[in-house]
Parts: sequence; C-alpha cells; structure tokens
Amino acid sequence: MGLITGLFTFFYHLPQIYMWLLRPYYTLSFLLSIAFLVVRKCPGLCEHLPSQREDGNSCDFDWREVEILMFLSAIVMMKNRRAVTLEQHMGNIFLFSKVANVVLFFRVDLRLGLLYLTLCVVFLITCKPPMYMGPEYIKYFNDKTIEEELERDSRVTWLVEFYANWSPECQCFASVFAELSMKYNCCGLKFGKIDIGQYTAVAERYKVSASPLSKQLPSLLLLQGGRELVRRPQVDKKGRAVSWAFMEENIIREFNLNEIFEKCKKLSKGRNEKIEELGSLPQELHKAMLEMTKDH
Repeated sequence: MGLITGLFTFFYHLPQIYMWLLRPYYTLSFLLSIAFLVVRKCPGLCEHLPSQREDGNSCDFDWREVEILMFLSAIVMMKNRRAVTLEQHMGNIFLFSKVANVVLFFRVDLRLGLLYLTLCVVFLITCKPPMYMGPEYIKYFNDKTIEEELERDSRVTWLVEFYANWSPECQCFASVFAELSMKYNCCGLKFGKIDIGQYTAVAERYKVSASPLSKQLPSLLLLQGGRELVRRPQVDKKGRAVSWAFMEENIIREFNLNEIFEKCKKLSKGRNEKIEELGSLPQELHKAMLEMTKDH
C-alpha cells in the first residue's frame, strides 16, 4: 500500500519534479544518484567490472549489490515517513543514493570508489540547493533589529524561525513557513526569520544551538512582547532537541495559529468600527451646526 501511495505521489508531482531536474543542483544530484546503475549497465564499461554472479554476467547486479539496493530502499522509505515537503523526499532519495553508490563503487574497484567520492565532495562544495524564492509575508531580522521589532508592540504576536542557510532541513522548511505566513499574517500575528548561522549572539540569547549535532534547526518560537510563549522543537534537560515533525498541521495546532488569527481579526474589526464612528462625528457636528444657523 505504501508503494502504491508513493507511486501516485510521484506521478502527481511529476511536472514539478521535471522542472526541478532542469536546475543544475538537481540535475547533478540525479546523475550522481544513478552513476553506479549507468556504469553497471553501460556496454563497453560493464564488461570490465568484477562480478560475483554465478553466470559471470558483469553487466547485471550480483546478489550483494541487490541487497545493498534493497537496504537503500528501506532506509529511504523510513526517512521519507517524516518528510514534510517534496523537496525533503527528493533530498532523502538523492542523499542515500549517493551513500549507496559510494559503497557499491568501492566494492567493485577502489579507484572507482575514490573517483566517485571525489566527485561527491566537489559537488557538495560547489553546488548548493536552490533557495526558496516564492511569495511570503516574512520579516528578516538581524542582530540589531530583532529585539527592537519584537518589543515594539506588546499586542503583536511573532512566530520567528531561527535557521541557518547551510541546513538542508531549514531549506526544505522555507516553503512551508512562507505558506503559513501567506495564510495567517495580519496586524496582530506576524512572521519573522533570523539566520543564527550568521548572528551567533542571537542564537545564544534565545538558547538555540546552531550545531548540526543538536538538531535544533529549524527552531520556531512564538513570542509576544519579547517573551517566549511556545518553542518547537523543545529541548530536554540535557540540551537535546526533542524530535518533532515540522508539518503545517502540527505548527497550526501547537502554536494555536487559528485561534490567534481569529482574535486578531476580531480586534481589527473592532478598531475599524471605532474609526468609522469617529469619522462620522465631524459630519454629525457639521449638520447640527447648519440646523442651528437655520433656526437663528
């Protein structure tokens, strides 16, 4: 059932996947992911590779390679159970495919393994995943503006993401956070982001670790008047992040976004009505003055 669901999801998002593969990062990731398959099946190359098959066919997978590929499939399926966006699904597939390729190439030939590992390192250094460039209602803070903006109006609630540009999890979460900002941004509920990879002092002030080992990136904090109300992921007594899925429905529920948004709408409506009442007062006074002059 899970395989059928995965296939339906794949074909549903096929146009989007096609557009991604046109980008250099995803094109190179795809080529690196299928590198061993190409080498093992390519005529003229596969004949020179060693194989443990009983029939001696070096252009087909042997039993050990099949085991490695099956293990790769199981790992990808387990990791993708917690993936939120399609970018995360594709990222998991690319990541573990490259790991499997390293193992397979080293197993076949040490020189091929070193060559493939070198290509992966060069790719990792030179190519970065595309940043989210879609619509959003998000304020980007720096170390000087964050305190001033958060404490400017105690009636405004801020949902702030603490992120780092180098973090794949933060890059995948960018589109989810942007979509939330489009749905819930209003005068009483605003969205902000700060790069704690760049502003480490802010990370220390809000007790968010930027270490890759801490698993605290991204971190979402709900703040009002500079005071923290809710934080996800939570941190235990040993300073370790408690596992939490950054799914849109989880964020809406844990941070009570629907309730906050409705309260802000009611307050905004009340303010508008008061402004209209105040605006109508000069007209009423003007009419009263005209009636008084007529009487005289």
